[in-house]
Amino acid sequence: MATTGDTRRNEFSISTLLLLSLSIVVVFLLPVSSAGETSSFFNHRKMSAVGTPSISTYAVIFDAGSSGSRVHVFHFDRNLDLLFIGSDIEVFSQIKPGLSSYADDPQKAADSLIPLLEKAEIAVPEKLQSVTPIRLGATAGLRFLEGDRSERILEAVRNLLKTKSGFMYGADSVSILDGNQEGAYQWLTINYLLENLGKRYSNTMGVIDLGGGSVQMAYAISDEDAAKAPISSDGYSKFVQKFYLKGANYNLYVHSYLRYGLQAARVEILKVTEELGNPCILAGYQGTYAYGGKEYKASAPRSGSGFARCRSVILEALNINKSCGYNDCSFDGIWSGGGGAGVKNLYVASFFFDKAAQAGFIDSDKPDAIVKPIDFKRAARIACQTKFVDAKVKYPNVYSSDLQFVCMDLVYEYTLLVDGFGIDSRKSITLVKQVAYHGSLAEAAWPLGNAVAIASSSKYSTATY
Repeated sequence: MATTGDTRRNEFSISTLLLLSLSIVVVFLLPVSSAGETSSFFNHRKMSAVGTPSISTYAVIFDAGSSGSRVHVFHFDRNLDLLFIGSDIEVFSQIKPGLSSYADDPQKAADSLIPLLEKAEIAVPEKLQSVTPIRLGATAGLRFLEGDRSERILEAVRNLLKTKSGFMYGADSVSILDGNQEGAYQWLTINYLLENLGKRYSNTMGVIDLGGGSVQMAYAISDEDAAKAPISSDGYSKFVQKFYLKGANYNLYVHSYLRYGLQAARVEILKVTEELGNPCILAGYQGTYAYGGKEYKASAPRSGSGFARCRSVILEALNINKSCGYNDCSFDGIWSGGGGAGVKNLYVASFFFDKAAQAGFIDSDKPDAIVKPIDFKRAARIACQTKFVDAKVKYPNVYSSDLQFVCMDLVYEYTLLVDGFGIDSRKSITLVKQVAYHGSLAEAAWPLGNAVAIASSSKYSTATY
């Protein structure tokens, strides 16, 4: 599996300190390469969303994922506490499809971001836009593209933001976000909003984030487990990052499984059966699946889809029996982090929430839901008995292009949780889309963690074992 286990080190360079009239000072830091220092932000922050400070800064963060592009606009006070923008704690907007869907048309990919850019320009006062840094982090969708396709798309995006944006643009404003960095930011976002930072590691939440191209697992582990962390199979990557957050030290296990996000995993599942019918495809469907600029046969066998047969194929796609050389393995030969107190409570995000809502066992209008992995199994059994011709009526909230995968997606999510990550099928987990915070709702996504890290300290970086 290409780049599985990679943890590229990251550090952040300091942007210019800008002194504005009326004693308004804006400080913002842009990320670059790592030197392995311990992170020092959140040392003494107490979150508050009230008051009008004399020092504040805006942050515009684009999340260019494989399934779509999103923009987040945040406003921080001098203590890096979130401030309201109008009546919301952030400005958020999204579009579909993602940049990787325009693999052969870089300009069209860049232009797809214009509506989001316009939303950000409305959110940030015009007089502050020139000192408000903008950042776009592309995730697994672009990592998956072959050749120079991803770089050509990024270059078109850079040109768009430099020439049509009034925000502060830097050399590193547009990049492909490292998967482990994405996972760490997601963990940071969740625990930041829940005000867990500064507490013992056992009081923090573990996070699983299922995107389109990759899935991330991140949770805090003990000093003892961190000291035993192996080096990944590529010989130099690390599994554990060290952070100093709000007066507390954390050893953060984080790993990003490239090719195992929901949309990319469909490819791995289809590859198992190759030209044969795939038992995860709804009965009656004959067609192909396009991903990453390639097409794959996606047709049901004569017998249609079935839970048990589909699960067997998915277990093979996950390389569930591949050894990692240690007692604690997840899947595809990857060390799991060893478990422990930091993973006893789990927040599970992105496509897990979306597919549960589409299957009808959680309310899509609520910001979160307490479920058990077995709920995915029950929904999957029903889905796998459905014929393609009946799927639209049974699943009205599923995109037409995804209907044939209703069985596959639900079986995959169940199998990933229970067999991939070793979670008991009857353990309660929290599916999360947004986190309630001071009377408002914030998106449970990595951009907030990224924005806070960037805006917080000139010493922000990570150290790895």
